Amino acid sequence: MATTPAPIATKTPIPQPRSVLRDTAFLRLWAGTTASGLATWALPFVLGLAVLHRGLGAAGLGLVLAARTAGFLAAVAVGGVLADRHSRRAVVLWSGLAAAVAAPLLAAGLGRSLVLMTAAAALAGAGQGACRPAFQALTAETVEPERRQQANAALTMAVRGCTLAGPALTALLAAVLDIRTLLLGIGLLWLVAAFVPGKGAAVPADPQAEPQPRAGLRAEFLEGIREARRHPWFLAGLGALTAVIALGYSVTSVALPLISRDRYDTQWVLAAAVTAYTVGALGGALVTARWRPRSQGWAAFAGLGAYGVAPLSLMLPVHPAVVVAAYAVAGIGIELFNVPWFTATQREVAPDKLARVSSLDFLVSYGLAPVGLALIAPAIAAFGVTPVLAVCAAACFLVPAAAALVPGARHFARTAPVSRD
Repeated sequence: MATTPAPIATKTPIPQPRSVLRDTAFLRLWAGTTASGLATWALPFVLGLAVLHRGLGAAGLGLVLAARTAGFLAAVAVGGVLADRHSRRAVVLWSGLAAAVAAPLLAAGLGRSLVLMTAAAALAGAGQGACRPAFQALTAETVEPERRQQANAALTMAVRGCTLAGPALTALLAAVLDIRTLLLGIGLLWLVAAFVPGKGAAVPADPQAEPQPRAGLRAEFLEGIREARRHPWFLAGLGALTAVIALGYSVTSVALPLISRDRYDTQWVLAAAVTAYTVGALGGALVTARWRPRSQGWAAFAGLGAYGVAPLSLMLPVHPAVVVAAYAVAGIGIELFNVPWFTATQREVAPDKLARVSSLDFLVSYGLAPVGLALIAPAIAAFGVTPVLAVCAAACFLVPAAAALVPGARHFARTAPVSRD
């Protein structure tokens, strides 16, 4: 007697989350962060144009940019504490307004008062520094966990796109607008950054927690450091990122122009390599929007270590195209690290301490970058360019490799993720 075979059970496909680019709240956040990134990039470029137009001297430019960096470093830690203590949206608003106010002050001081310009630059840097950790935490409030990597990739692509198109756009505007008007335009960008992003979801409070008296800024920042120490992979990644930025970026800023001039007798190599790096970073961000490797942390550290090919290519008498290709690889690699790094931090760190941990990230990685810039030129003068490049390349390769051995580094998590069939 024939029997009817039982139907074969089929797996119900897991619905894919809606694209983050169709989320109005994220698009507002994207517009605000893009405006802040463009304004941050544009200020030193516009001030450089002021030097060309003799509205500002070279020494004055150095002083103004140093004041902006000092303002950034002073405010980034405070901004992280305030963003965890108060509304992240409010911190973005007031920091953006501070940077916006600095723009007309810079315009008023141009060619008239270097003291005013220096103070205004410090204010602009403070606004920039305070908004960075707040934007990171606001991203976690605005976007669901399963879409955050796509969101971080979109934010990174916007910043890299500004870096790529910004010089040409600014140069075109400079042909019809004066420097003061361009500075006011930077202020308008900061107003967009301040007002356009929406309000994120509130950080959930522990219903069983007893109300505690508010600690001071220093105590709360130290609490953020203790939270960072709970995640060994974060400390290892921060150390690796700092090494690559301090050494790898210094090579790009100091050694690449020298080699482009002395070995290749042209500035084309410098321009092409920097452009290739930005294009590569755009490609890397595009890849990470969808790529989910099984061992995401190891893949990210491999991408970070790829920056070592840049100083390595400068050591050898290779064709200029090899140098350009090496910088494209370095650009791809840096975003293969950055996007998962930001996403993991937003996932693993306690929500009420996220801004403080993010501020520690920016404070250490960017704060130590000037040290590398200050030391690499004397090192080249003392030991020669090839040994210095060899040390930089070795550090870029070996430090991320060592960081990948730290517990939790394989997945950027304290515990391995549960596999789903």
